[in-house]
Amino acid sequence: MKKSALIINGLFLLAILILDICYIIFDGIVLKSIASLCFFALGVINLIMAIKMKTNKLKFSILLLVGLFFAMMGDIILEIHFISGAVFFAIGHIFFFISFCFIQRFKWIDLAYGLIIFVPSCLVITLLPCFDFGGVLMEVVAVVYALIISLMVGKAISNLIRNYTNANLIILIGSILFFFSDLMLLFNVFADISSAFGVLCLITYYPAEFLLAFSILYSTLRSIKYEDSKE
Repeated sequence: MKKSALIINGLFLLAILILDICYIIFDGIVLKSIASLCFFALGVINLIMAIKMKTNKLKFSILLLVGLFFAMMGDIILEIHFISGAVFFAIGHIFFFISFCFIQRFKWIDLAYGLIIFVPSCLVITLLPCFDFGGVLMEVVAVVYALIISLMVGKAISNLIRNYTNANLIILIGSILFFFSDLMLLFNVFADISSAFGVLCLITYYPAEFLLAFSILYSTLRSIKYEDSKE
């Protein structure tokens, strides 16, 4: 079961990377939708395997999968209506944050790490002259979204500091890549400085989603190994 689960995740990673490259080259909402469906499907598969392995991380896995669902929907809807897509992504980050709380119980210090990330992010959004949001509404949406994703990343940082494990490291890397991807998206859409920002957004976004989906399986394998070591 463990070996086949890792092989399945490896195949999905390969498929996601290929689809990511194809989308960068050819564009098109169909390719984007398939790539997004892949990381969500992987999350579903990993959750099923986690249930079969009788994981003690079930709440974490279910909530993270819900987050992946909203991320998938946000990714697709973003192409149709930007603000609606951002709302779906924001809801996804809220579920990610809650799922991380089932890895390490919530403490107020978690918010402090998030605010440390948010403050410079807010300053970049509101003060850099290269941004043109076309109105106050979009700028407010960007700031609120920055707050939510900053808190999500902050929680991942706090979890790793409080308990340094490979599972928490995978979650943190996925979260940071997600944050970086969204930052690049912001420059690509609202600054329009260089097309390189769009490429940087895409080459970090799908690996980020894969790592979060993979964390469902990895956390399960780690918990099983820990239980076995106690026997």
